[in-house]
Amino acid sequence: MPKILSISTYQPPYVITQQNAVRLTRELFQENYEDIERLLKVFENGEIIKRHFCVPIEWFGQPHTLEERNHLYIELATTYGVEAIKKCLQNKIFLLENIDPSSIDAIIFVSSSGFSTPSIDARIMNRLPFNDELKRVPIWGLGCAGGASGLSRAFDYCLAHPKEKVLLVCVELCSLTFQREDHSKSNLIGASLFSDGVACALVCGDDVDIPIQKAIPSIIATASKWMPDSENIMGWDMKNNGLHVVFSKNIPTIIRGWLGPFVQQFLSTHNKSAQDITHFVAHPGGKKVLEAYEETLAFDRSKTDGSRAILEENGNMSSPTILYVLEHFMKNPCSSGDTGLMAALGPGFSGELLLIEWKNQGG
Repeated sequence: MPKILSISTYQPPYVITQQNAVRLTRELFQENYEDIERLLKVFENGEIIKRHFCVPIEWFGQPHTLEERNHLYIELATTYGVEAIKKCLQNKIFLLENIDPSSIDAIIFVSSSGFSTPSIDARIMNRLPFNDELKRVPIWGLGCAGGASGLSRAFDYCLAHPKEKVLLVCVELCSLTFQREDHSKSNLIGASLFSDGVACALVCGDDVDIPIQKAIPSIIATASKWMPDSENIMGWDMKNNGLHVVFSKNIPTIIRGWLGPFVQQFLSTHNKSAQDITHFVAHPGGKKVLEAYEETLAFDRSKTDGSRAILEENGNMSSPTILYVLEHFMKNPCSSGDTGLMAALGPGFSGELLLIEWKNQGG
């Protein structure tokens, strides 16, 4: 089955603690809410310690046009994407030898936080020595589900082309969408939660022989599910000055009622149950989302420790976040035969699941 040979993450340069984020948000929102101190507790209750951003904290206190935001997005998404790819193809934790970009057959680029035509993958290709026959698959609009969906599409591609290698690149610069004049509770919650992140994964077909350092996950199966008439649960509202976050408070409730049957059906199709899962690789949409996962799937807290650790140190980076969680598991000791379940939810409202199994070279 297609396997994930290497993975990397890239941290944008500006680190902002939750305490500093609280101070800025209080300054921007206090005139619009009499109960601002109560509302600001969402920063503490979310259990995020710090986040990484592509702009300094002073940037958020100033007005910015959509044009300015998007120019920054194009410039930085391209630069950060290049760095993540180089780290992935030269990652000595997983690979015994470097992979030349010219040997890559396809690139899947996932993002939802900016706009670019040509897409960012084309701009990245001008910075690295890719083959000019490289197949490009840009994906936009999947939000928090994008990383898992991108892996699923890489799986599909490698099933069809078992001799080929695919790069999945996820870049989200959520900070550039922050609207200082939007005093809605959705924007305040988004300000407490979202951040910037970049990740890259190398997925290869069965007939690709690249020496590796340790057991790696193979993708056994994937599943997608969509909820009709659910456009207002999660996403963006486009206005003249940019993207405004849409974020329903009912997401944890929806997870409890909708995700459980989806997971159970997916696992049973492959003769598995939740008790067979060694590693739960979940997109940590937030503290309440992780708690909803635990309740719905009857997992104890230890199953979400990896996701929770990524959330604490990075916040919710949208599409790359699940790859940060996967990297956490791939770096730590996992044994051949371990079974993993990857899960992510995003706009649509939609969900993506992947069943993975760790295998040694040739296993």
